[in-house]
Amino acid sequence: MNGVPFGRRRIGLDAEPLVIAEMSGNHNRSLDRALEIVEAAAAAGAHAIKLQTYTPDTMTLDVRAGDFVIDDANSLWNGRSLYDLYAEAQTPWEWHEPIFRRARDLGIECLSSPFDASAVEFLERFDPPAYKIASFEITDLRLIEAAARTGRTVILSTGMATAAEIDDARRTALEAGAAGVVLLKCTSTYPASPRNSNIATIPNMRGAFGCEVGISDHTAGIGVSVAAVALGASVIEKHFTLRRADGGVDAAFSLEPAELRSLVDESKRAWEAIGAVGYGPLPAEKRSLQFRRSVYVARDMRAGETFDRDNLRVVRPGHGLEPRFYDLVLGRRIAADTRKGTPLAWDLVT
Repeated sequence: MNGVPFGRRRIGLDAEPLVIAEMSGNHNRSLDRALEIVEAAAAAGAHAIKLQTYTPDTMTLDVRAGDFVIDDANSLWNGRSLYDLYAEAQTPWEWHEPIFRRARDLGIECLSSPFDASAVEFLERFDPPAYKIASFEITDLRLIEAAARTGRTVILSTGMATAAEIDDARRTALEAGAAGVVLLKCTSTYPASPRNSNIATIPNMRGAFGCEVGISDHTAGIGVSVAAVALGASVIEKHFTLRRADGGVDAAFSLEPAELRSLVDESKRAWEAIGAVGYGPLPAEKRSLQFRRSVYVARDMRAGETFDRDNLRVVRPGHGLEPRFYDLVLGRRIAADTRKGTPLAWDLVT
């Protein structure tokens, strides 16, 4: 695999991990705050900012009872109606143009998750680098097809998805003309637990589906994402806010700017550290070979004297015979007058 296109970059194992800062609803219904989030993401080194493009009416029905109210004591949104939640979290469509423009001016990519075909059609005017399909929409093959028909890369979050569902979505995207497909390992709980992250799935997904693979990480902190890079994640998506204390629908599991900077830096270090399988000294290590132990003459000796444990020592540095020859040399004689501190070489042994 040679990677897949993403605006001015490519996603792949030969490139540093792509870090996407997910704004979601953390704008708290303020365009000024949304633009400040874009600026903070760029300053922290993120490669892209991501929005979500929908209206409450494209997401659900305006019903405030039964199935349309969240009934989960462990949910951040327990008791909220779906319609009200989406009304609060939506990024108004008229905000997209200034947000995309601000990202472009700051040199980072801007993309969005569309939630129906009308959103794809709308987003096309902004020339996004890719479309991101949320985990809950991975079975909506009509939506995936609409995004893929644009010829752009399609990024699929896979929370809760079976292998068969992932393969259906991947095939749909490729057959509809997507420039490439990226799968994101995701756990669809908010926040997610590291114990439920199962990032060991990442290399398996890469092999099973023949795609670039990344992570959509809803855990606190950056540890899970950095570990995912070591397992082959080429994309990291994390929710991002200015200050968790400001609140908002996703604030509890979002990174703040200093944390996002750490994620960008540490994920790059993890990627650089993977390297290749190899043994023996690296070119950068060769100067350090001198600090190994080796056999040295430990006191002044006259030609013909016998080597013993008093006049021969294994010490640093490493310019003499290797320590494994020490016992072999004991009992033999020195070939010439030799001063203390001389590295032992075979031409001094008779």
